[in-house]
Amino acid sequence: MSPRSTPTRKATRSLSWLGFLVLVLIAVLTGGVLWGGASFIPKLALDLEGGTQIILEAQVSDSSDVSQEQLDQAVSIIRQRVNASGVTEAEVTTEGGRNIVVAIPGVADQETRDRVTSTAKLSFRPVLVAGEPSNEFVGEDGQATPYPSPEATVPNEPTAAPTDASDNSWITPRLQQEYQAFDCDAERGEAADAPDDQPIIACETDGTVKYILGPVEVEGANISDASAGMGQTQTGATTGQWVVNLEFDGTGTKAFANVTSRLTGAESPKNQFAIVLDGEVISAPRSQAVISDGKAQISGNFTEDTSKALADQLKYGALPINFTELSSNQISATLGSAQLEIGMITGLIGLLLVVIYTLFQYRLLGFVTILSLVIAAALTYLVIAILGWREGYRLSLAGIAGLIVAIGFTVDSFIVYFERIRDELRDGRGLESAVEAGWKRAARTIYSAKGINLLAAVVLYVLAVGNVRGFAFTLGVTTLIDVLVVVIFTHPMLQLLAQTRFFSSGHPLSGLDPEALGAVYRGRAQFRSPVSAKRSKIASSSKEAQKRQTIAERKKAELTSTGSAKNDEKDS
Repeated sequence: MSPRSTPTRKATRSLSWLGFLVLVLIAVLTGGVLWGGASFIPKLALDLEGGTQIILEAQVSDSSDVSQEQLDQAVSIIRQRVNASGVTEAEVTTEGGRNIVVAIPGVADQETRDRVTSTAKLSFRPVLVAGEPSNEFVGEDGQATPYPSPEATVPNEPTAAPTDASDNSWITPRLQQEYQAFDCDAERGEAADAPDDQPIIACETDGTVKYILGPVEVEGANISDASAGMGQTQTGATTGQWVVNLEFDGTGTKAFANVTSRLTGAESPKNQFAIVLDGEVISAPRSQAVISDGKAQISGNFTEDTSKALADQLKYGALPINFTELSSNQISATLGSAQLEIGMITGLIGLLLVVIYTLFQYRLLGFVTILSLVIAAALTYLVIAILGWREGYRLSLAGIAGLIVAIGFTVDSFIVYFERIRDELRDGRGLESAVEAGWKRAARTIYSAKGINLLAAVVLYVLAVGNVRGFAFTLGVTTLIDVLVVVIFTHPMLQLLAQTRFFSSGHPLSGLDPEALGAVYRGRAQFRSPVSAKRSKIASSSKEAQKRQTIAERKKAELTSTGSAKNDEKDS
């Protein structure tokens, strides 16, 4: 059995874990900068950096009107697509009666634009015919000639009532001729608005395959969740290709199980199930087993960005109406560098006042507070930079306000801890014992206070939108870092300092001098007067000690004084 760890060993272990954590964060950020497109400088939000403004126009017929309900629904979906985490600080608003204005921090790439404008109407249809994308045939003269469009007299009714969505009866003479004449380059995506209960002609997104597809059997609305990830084989090995994982609700799970049960074992291409997005086939996998758990996978030529973009589109649903990009232009920062500079100066002034106060109140012990703030600032900087890379986090002026507020919250933890240690010193404990006992009492208070702060940040994040959400997110992150720093840096540092002669002897400059703190008793109810102290000091120390007594100690002192008075009366 190993001997119990001493406070010094515990402190050394905690500081080692802190150093390891800092090195890991630095390594992750450095790797992101070298290979993942990250930056050592945190990303700024729209109000501080500017960005791209995209104006979308609703596409409806001249005789139709766009309802406010449709616009509000579209705003909600687009906001979720471009700001899924709630911290990218994108702004989505309506303009007029048919336009939506999307303001995105920085320069919007093509994936972001597609995420904004794509309708993202997803459906699952069985494959009836699959063939070459060509719409030409070789004539008697040896020249390639396009197939003509079918005449109006060509029948368009099924020869027999189809029994299911995979029945070839859906292929009417007109549909067969339309399939032959269909040009994947010119007509791709035209089936986006086709009725769900009718067959369609569609092409692969890369234009390599042309299909006739049966009616919709599973709708995109039945998707309950979608996420991007690396594909896996049946044995659990990674394929190295990005895919989109889907989970269906109860209705979708049942429908998907019925379809895969019918397609499994059928002849090609009848065993294929096409995944159609906005009129294009993004994948047409073969059904090799019945999928009854409601989990499916979309594979294709995806990259990390395109798979995540598609997952966001499917997760938050299709837009109620189609939109086209009316205009796009760069916009300048609404607040700019001047306001950012003012915010930074404000934070530095607040930090300077905190430093002055801690050094005045706690003497050299205040340097532990300063070092703790430096560690907290370093961790916060690294975390914000990594979140900007991985989650699209953007630092707005509201976020900076959250960081400034966090300085006060962080210092509160140190003050609570230091005062608990001082209370123990007033009780006559040695410094090493006072540090351990003070931590036990302070930790409960710190955890309770930070729990309330974190709960408030979570509630604000869930209920708010825009910059307020960014403020809540920043406040929550800094609260967690505050607790981490107190546990694995501030407390271990006090444990180590308690072993030094300077602090353990109660040097006047240490901030832990028992006489200066008003320690007037040792042990329990064993009062003493400070040696070589003035009467005024003794009186003030006695008053201070009485103020610092707990309720139980006060009651015990009152009972002791009452008992002494009764004994004096008996003696007299």
